[in-house]
Amino acid sequence: MSTAITTPPAARADEGFLLVLSAASGATDAFAFLCLGKVFAGVMTGNLVLVGASVGAGDRDVVPRALTGLVGYALGAAAAAVASPRLTPRPLLVAETALLALAAGGWALGFGHALGSQLVLLVVLAFAMGVQARTWGTPTTYFTGTFMKLAGRLGKREAEQADRWVAGRLGAVVLGAAVTSLVVWWSPAAAGAAGAVLCAVAAVAFASAARR
Repeated sequence: MSTAITTPPAARADEGFLLVLSAASGATDAFAFLCLGKVFAGVMTGNLVLVGASVGAGDRDVVPRALTGLVGYALGAAAAAVASPRLTPRPLLVAETALLALAAGGWALGFGHALGSQLVLLVVLAFAMGVQARTWGTPTTYFTGTFMKLAGRLGKREAEQADRWVAGRLGAVVLGAAVTSLVVWWSPAAAGAAGAVLCAVAAVAFASAARR
């Protein structure tokens, strides 16, 4: 039976929203990695590895950056966990969009080129990604488990129609990161814009779906 028949319109709208949110995650991580010292805002496994790898590499600057990402992400996830019983996801998404826009604006104004200011931007970005990860049950910032389960189902030839959306979210992360990479090449000052714009689009899409 086809997905077009079995998937209600509301569910398809939710999946479309999650695709955009995943792209925003990819764009934000690419911004952090390319512009703020080669660490991540949403991939905490990567930051943990970078802390360990820096011991042998002797790169002292990566440690405070990676640790800042870890702390910011943890604070964002904790804040969302505390707020979620009192708030619907919509204001949390709006808050995330505002944080990404704040970081993008700071970078555009020349903030974030020294280590101290980079740490400020990293904690803002990571906080936003922590909020996103904790608010949505469907993964949109971390995909190792998602990728593993998809690969397992494909290997056992047990893929489902819903796996198209899973693969779509994985592709959206790559696309979001590619968009940021192109923006960095074209206009470095606008490097943070892609993540903020995509998150804003997701917020509008979520609000539209909620009104249906």
